[in-house]
Amino acid sequence: MIDPFGRDVSYLRVSVTDRCDFRCHYCMAEDMDFLPKAEVLTLEELDRVCSAFVRLGVEKLRITGGEPLVRRNIMWLFTRLARHLESGDLKELALTTNGSQLARFAADLHACGVRRVNVSLDSLDPRKFAEITRGGDLEQVMQGISVAQDSGLEVKINMVALKGVNEDDVDTMLSWCGEQGFDMTLIEVMPLGEIEGGRVEQYLPLSLVRARLEERWTLSDIDHRSGGPARYVKVGETGGRLGFITPLTHNFCESCNRVRLTCTGQLYMCLGREDSADLRAPLRQDDSDSGLESAIIAAIARKPEGHDFVIDRRNPEPALVRHMSVTGG
Repeated sequence: MIDPFGRDVSYLRVSVTDRCDFRCHYCMAEDMDFLPKAEVLTLEELDRVCSAFVRLGVEKLRITGGEPLVRRNIMWLFTRLARHLESGDLKELALTTNGSQLARFAADLHACGVRRVNVSLDSLDPRKFAEITRGGDLEQVMQGISVAQDSGLEVKINMVALKGVNEDDVDTMLSWCGEQGFDMTLIEVMPLGEIEGGRVEQYLPLSLVRARLEERWTLSDIDHRSGGPARYVKVGETGGRLGFITPLTHNFCESCNRVRLTCTGQLYMCLGREDSADLRAPLRQDDSDSGLESAIIAAIARKPEGHDFVIDRRNPEPALVRHMSVTGG
């Protein structure tokens, strides 16, 4: 599928639930109103949509949430999607998770063909971790990461940089990832959804973070690409890779190959735009999938060139009212 700017759309990120067992400050409000069950696609419907995308040329699927592993019977979906790996039509089936349920599911995920998991982890300090996640248990996450390693899964750590909250933890996290053999990605906070407090208070430019890291670490730009928006450097002291996702200080849209599907069947062609395509209606109207595939193709033809995220004191409101947990991490 080729979008209007000549980019091959080969990567679909699928949010299977808007629910999560954490309440991270930058992701959602403390008292969230979650979606009614009738609006959420069934696992069978999610399989149909994902399979339609695979037929149309998507080669990478990433399952996200909310927290995907809290979705009831979620392993049924992974088992079904594994058939596309076996056929060779799908090159990668991956997962983004907060790690809280990894100890339960890691072995089964590997058995389904999942080889890479991204774990969102913003601090190695138990007290600070609990504060960021509003009650999350760091020990439970660390156990999940350990079991994932033992199960043969490649782990990458995603860390959102938060001014005045965890900016002093970045160096410690980078050192730990080097010891564990994990790649690490730093992410700028994104202006999505109404939260307590403001984005200006949270926003920490990664250009500043990199400058600080280079006082201790040798960071060399490399051409490595993981299929996502991160730009990577090699850390000379550990040999590991460190990625930077910078939607604000450096727009990464020129090579975007991704679209995002919500658990309600809304397809967002750009994370930073409100425009979406309703795939739930054609999915439920026609068992043949012909209407579904036509809707997908029409949506790709509307994919914009990029987003216009801004965070400053003149623009304190979120760019979009949609929370990150709705669209998928």
